[in-house]
Amino acid sequence: MIKKAVIPAAGLGTRFLPATKAQPKEMLPIIDTPTIQYVVQEAVDSGIEDILIITGKGKRSIEDHFDRNYELETRLEEKEDEALLHEMRRLSDMADIHFVRQRELNGLGDAIYYARHHVGSEPFAVLLGDTIMDSVIPVTQQLIDTYEQYRGTVIAVEEVPADKVNRYGIVGGSSLSDSIMELNTLVEKPAVESAPSNLAIAGRYILTADIFSAIEQTPKGKNNEIQLTDAMRLLLKRECVYSHRIEGRRHDIGNKMDFLKTTVEFALKRKEFAGPFLKFLKEIVAQHS
Repeated sequence: MIKKAVIPAAGLGTRFLPATKAQPKEMLPIIDTPTIQYVVQEAVDSGIEDILIITGKGKRSIEDHFDRNYELETRLEEKEDEALLHEMRRLSDMADIHFVRQRELNGLGDAIYYARHHVGSEPFAVLLGDTIMDSVIPVTQQLIDTYEQYRGTVIAVEEVPADKVNRYGIVGGSSLSDSIMELNTLVEKPAVESAPSNLAIAGRYILTADIFSAIEQTPKGKNNEIQLTDAMRLLLKRECVYSHRIEGRRHDIGNKMDFLKTTVEFALKRKEFAGPFLKFLKEIVAQHS
């Protein structure tokens, strides 16, 4: 059983400057909810209540978000806003959340390495802190189910257009079912003609503790950083690694266009916004057609 999750959230978020100069990209809100809250909720909905968030310089607001704010709660009590008061208290009770700071930005592999003392010898989930999954069954739960069946590292993947495989980490291997593949290769941003498939790594993983020794032996790669994909390529030589094609939709909040699209899609799902917001969108489209 997977009991622990690790959420890397130490990146600088340079694609969202100047908004991220003084606040983490993971705290950018989709309407009124910070991105990382959706990520934590996915872990909780998958039965995980022990969560380690890897932060960095300037990320203190993430810790504050999941902590109690007694002054705010007192003010909400005085205003008799029970619904909002309940929501604020729920934040600090969502899970047992721990924090550790990545001292230098040395890549995703290095960030994961900071979790070694917390997770010990247990398998654990990894959820990227700037990626929201919209699915009926939480994507992390989907990966856990696959792990329980095959007892090996599981990587979430999604289909991408063939002409865009050079933007992603791409997996290749032998199909075990419609959604599961035993991998024999992992390629970072391959050329279209040499890509082993059109299945791209999608920001969710179940990793075994063996990943830590693989990271120790992984040299710095792209951007002079320790890449998780490179470490998993080493892992492939030692044990079986599987991919799981997710059921759901991935939203990359580190990308400006995806951030805008996600905000629109999530707004249309909210009862208080759906009608008037859709009317507004139709008016805007009419003006530009």
